[in-house]
Amino acid sequence: MRIAVIGAGYVGLVAGTCFAESGQDVTLVDVDNEKLAKLRAGRVPFYEPGLSDLLERNVREGRLQFSADLAEAVRPARVAFIAVGTPESRDGSADLSAVLSVAEQIGDAMTGPLIVVNKSTVPVGTAARVEETIRRRTTHPVCVVSNPEFLKEGAAVDDFLRPDRVVIGTDDEEARRVMADLYEPFVRTGNPILFMNPLSAEMTKYAANGLLAARISFMNELALLCDRVGADVDLVRRGVGSDRRIGGAFLFPGAGYGGSCFPKDVRALIATGERFELSLEMLKATDRVNERQKRVLFERIQAHFAPTLAGKVIAVWGLAFKPRTDDVREAPALVLIRELLAHGARVRAYDPEAMETARRVLGDAVEYCRGNYHALEGADALAVVTEWNEFRRPDFERMRSLMRSPVIFDGRNVYDPAQMRALGFHYVGMGRGGA
Repeated sequence: MRIAVIGAGYVGLVAGTCFAESGQDVTLVDVDNEKLAKLRAGRVPFYEPGLSDLLERNVREGRLQFSADLAEAVRPARVAFIAVGTPESRDGSADLSAVLSVAEQIGDAMTGPLIVVNKSTVPVGTAARVEETIRRRTTHPVCVVSNPEFLKEGAAVDDFLRPDRVVIGTDDEEARRVMADLYEPFVRTGNPILFMNPLSAEMTKYAANGLLAARISFMNELALLCDRVGADVDLVRRGVGSDRRIGGAFLFPGAGYGGSCFPKDVRALIATGERFELSLEMLKATDRVNERQKRVLFERIQAHFAPTLAGKVIAVWGLAFKPRTDDVREAPALVLIRELLAHGARVRAYDPEAMETARRVLGDAVEYCRGNYHALEGADALAVVTEWNEFRRPDFERMRSLMRSPVIFDGRNVYDPAQMRALGFHYVGMGRGGA
């Protein structure tokens, strides 16, 4: 089957490469010629474990091609995926201008029947809008399917090749058959393909992200309370997560969530509610708590060094919003660093993968270090913001010898408080007040 994927960003590139890996002939379309040149050379323009090897193999074997010409890719295709960005608008809603522009171009390019699949994260009702947009520009039969992605950055390839579930929104039997055939190689272990109407599929994506974000914000708020009352949130987390009705996933408190999905999708779901005159109070609180949580590390550092941070050197371990990615969008580390710089502190930062992406956002006001120990040289404190594996078991004696003062602000509760204090560190975690 010939497939066109419009948008060679994170979602489109992962989806297109994995479909090619299953044996499909895929053409990825993008307007960025520099990106296309890298992809043709087998180079992934962002960090995602396992993707580079898949890309190189499928380019080499001819199943994966790249083009700047949408019409050229769409004309021979049986299925066209829309995988362009839906950034946040001023009012919090999803900006659909790129999606609808692609829909118009697809309508102009079609030379026969086509199944168009929304892979972009889009609000409820978008499949109908895309179908209407295409039908205005063609006489050929078209069916628009909602097929939201549930990829975790840092594990996207595995998520696509072995998904928990595949959600497909369509009322068309032929589209249902074709989509089932496309995804069958990825669900051979028995995980379900869930068919539903397009409105429900679109809502499922936002509901999943909203619920996961709410769990994180709940635990972050509980961590603040644990600090006040002297409880240890890690023990509380284990006690709560052992309840089978709740489970342990997404119950780890920290410095706040970030990335390209949770912040944007929570706000887009809130905006959808407003559009239908429904105030989604729990999601509004989720967003407010997260924005507050991103400032907690700074406030604790500021309190420790009162009355001033001027001239203090703060080492920051972790710039990406989570491990195993170089994505710094809405990353808590950026909030911390900007506040530290604004209050006169110097920042020495290290991240295994996100140094260049962070530099493009923060510029040269930050000292970017060649390793995590290098960042500690002469530091008055260390802030751990991203829980990369290499930060979990460092040489603590070496750390103490490099730092001007042995102070750790652990934004991800990576370390054991009692051990840190026994080693002579002043240790501040998140919700570890009783530890």
